[in-house]
Amino acid sequence: MKTKAVRLYGVDDLRLEEFELPPVGAEELLVKIVADSACMSTYKAVKQGSAHKRVPDNVHENPVIVGHEFCGEIVEVGQNLAGQYQPGQKFTMQPGMKGTMEAAGYSFPHLGGNMTHGIIPKCYFDQSCVLLYEGEGFFHGSLTEPLSCVIGATRANYHTRQGEYIHDMDIKEGGNMAILGGCGPMGFAHIDYILHRDRKPGLLVVTDVKQDNLDAAAAALTVANALENGIKLVYFNPASSPDPVGELMKLTHGRGYDDVFVFFPLAGLVEQADAILANDGCLNFFAGPADTAFSAKLNFYNVHYNATHVVGTNAGNIDDMKEALAMAAAGKINPAVLVSHVGGLDAVAETILNLPGIPGFKKLIYNEISMPLTAIKDFADKGEKCPFYKTLADICKQNNGLWSVEAEKYLLEHAPRL
Repeated sequence: MKTKAVRLYGVDDLRLEEFELPPVGAEELLVKIVADSACMSTYKAVKQGSAHKRVPDNVHENPVIVGHEFCGEIVEVGQNLAGQYQPGQKFTMQPGMKGTMEAAGYSFPHLGGNMTHGIIPKCYFDQSCVLLYEGEGFFHGSLTEPLSCVIGATRANYHTRQGEYIHDMDIKEGGNMAILGGCGPMGFAHIDYILHRDRKPGLLVVTDVKQDNLDAAAAALTVANALENGIKLVYFNPASSPDPVGELMKLTHGRGYDDVFVFFPLAGLVEQADAILANDGCLNFFAGPADTAFSAKLNFYNVHYNATHVVGTNAGNIDDMKEALAMAAAGKINPAVLVSHVGGLDAVAETILNLPGIPGFKKLIYNEISMPLTAIKDFADKGEKCPFYKTLADICKQNNGLWSVEAEKYLLEHAPRL
């Protein structure tokens, strides 16, 4: 059958094309991919092309499908998978696999989040990466992948005790934690996760130099809600202080931070994180840089005498995905708070190429429809001339200004087809 997809051919070369898919193999699934959320990791892949670790060297001859945060519906089941899957079931998946840098959204010619139909290959079933999803909203399933990344990053942190060479994995319970550059989409997801998981810090400080982003985060993930969950939450704009490191240290009464997560690839931010680490503090460099030579200064005196250390992750795993799905199903986290824009498959290329400059949080793409990328907050203005947007604005208003299952259903039923 034919599919429409956004394919990567090289640096800054994204093309929306229609092409024929091959027949489904015995250990493959043909799927309809309904929703995908745009990710800065895709932007980095587009900017690097074949130089990216996950993108094939011959991408200019054999293009790959972009998008890796997706959810959809099974259409056809290969004969060897017939007992495990059925047409009509919803699914989501972990795009990264163990032992390889290959991943959906970077490496495959017939699988990625920005396509109407795709084929999930055998390698994903070998590692149990395909997860059935029973929720109503496709966008909930789509957003479990970015949530799994912050879950994995949190679990990757570790702490030690002097004289005992054992790593206690995860953030320090009841400790001081900071998320620097933390009010972008992934930082926003991380705040939500930290506030509502079982193992929590006592103090959580979130910084961002964009005051609008700080205000949006503070309005959705409130200081009062954090306190109810046993966390003192502080939002801080370092641009407002002549001595941001001093201000951050004051919040800990001079002790420093046990866990510091860096969500923006800026050398100065990494050095700020290093400067506020407590004894045995863990610096987690979450932000993957596009620059392969990116580097920053670290205080190696503190590495030796204060046991400060650095970790980094570039994806979640299956267990992280399962935790994200379970927390969403239990109502502990609400993925809707991450969505700021909605668009169709024909908006993907422009969205990805301009992603760093587009304000807001997650940009949600629906592959079946034709729609420019539109901020939820702009629905009402567009609704003055277009009944379609007016209805979307009304639905979102009824859901505290957030995207919702009701909004998704209306969009899929009434938006122009691609």
